[in-house]
Amino acid sequence: MKTVVVRYKVKPEKAEENQRLIQEVFAELGAKAPVGLQYLVLRLEDDSFVHLASVADNAPQLATFSTFQRFRRDAEARRLTAPESHSATIIGNYPSGDRSSP
Repeated sequence: MKTVVVRYKVKPEKAEENQRLIQEVFAELGAKAPVGLQYLVLRLEDDSFVHLASVADNAPQLATFSTFQRFRRDAEARRLTAPESHSATIIGNYPSGDRSSP
């Protein structure tokens, strides 16, 4: 499983648009329920956004979803800072969302 954390800050006047586009991604993910994909997005009080994605080897990539493609299309125009991307290792996750194990 690959886990990536991405952080960036958007222009104050673009924060609501950025959030709406992200919510559309979650609506599509909820409708399609892809197996092996975990995705979390936080909006911080300074209009920074933090995305955490964990993708299993056989899971669809976020970039394959039409709403994520739309979110990324004009992302540079919404941002104040370039995205910082880091590989990460999950040490703990409660609840994990995986109910198959005891």
